[in-house]
Amino acid sequence: MPDTWKDRLRCSFCHKKSTEVAKLVAGPGVHICDQCIGLCNEILEAERLDASPEPRLPMWEEMSVEQILGHLPKIAAVQVQIDDNLHDWVRHLRTRDVSWERIGASLNMTRQSAWERFR
Repeated sequence: MPDTWKDRLRCSFCHKKSTEVAKLVAGPGVHICDQCIGLCNEILEAERLDASPEPRLPMWEEMSVEQILGHLPKIAAVQVQIDDNLHDWVRHLRTRDVSWERIGASLNMTRQSAWERFR
């Protein structure tokens, strides 16, 4: 079966493939699966019930170096997913004959920079 854009979709949080979850919800360049949404709801509910939550430290403050290193490939994979998504959107704009100048302006870059990055 040929690779389609749906085959490339992954949850930006747990990095599970779209075929491994019941539902992926799309955001601007990112996706979240139903399982991560469930976990988010549990966290929000727990914080709602805690009358005086302490300020949360950045995630890495509680992690070992090995855990942080283990997260780097996941973060890099999300970056690739977002970049692929951006290319797809620009490619679609070009099918509508939107100029490189307008695309560049939307991305706060020059026409030439947009063309070089997305051609």
